[in-house]
Amino acid sequence: MSEKNVLVLCTGNSCRSQMAHGYLKKYLGDRARIYSAGIETHGLNPGAVAIMKEDGMDISAHTSNHVDEYKGIDWDFIITVCDHANENCPFIPAPKAKRLHHNFFDPSKVEGSEKEIHEAFEKARNEIRGYCSEFAATKFS
Repeated sequence: MSEKNVLVLCTGNSCRSQMAHGYLKKYLGDRARIYSAGIETHGLNPGAVAIMKEDGMDISAHTSNHVDEYKGIDWDFIITVCDHANENCPFIPAPKAKRLHHNFFDPSKVEGSEKEIHEAFEKARNEIRGYCSEFAATKFS
């Protein structure tokens, strides 16, 4: 199977799309080129970096990118990971792309104690990890 191009799209490319980027890269290895982007750029969320590190994943070198930076890439999959990006995504010309959507819980919006915030990031990370594992197993088998 030739290497495929996978775009993970979120609102700000700071949290959920970054976690998905990390897991897809881990699960797909050299079978795919993984990109993540936002319809805006909010910078890398430190909570996302920390919660991924707890699972042995280092995403600290990731950058927050705007979807327009990837014009001209022939996408095989475009995965939106939040309803806002799904509803407000600019047109991406990708005739062969399979478009998938899953609205993941947004831990960056949680307010509360340090423990509550940590649990929110852990919940989102675990949901995203499960989705990415299943995606790799079913779409790249």
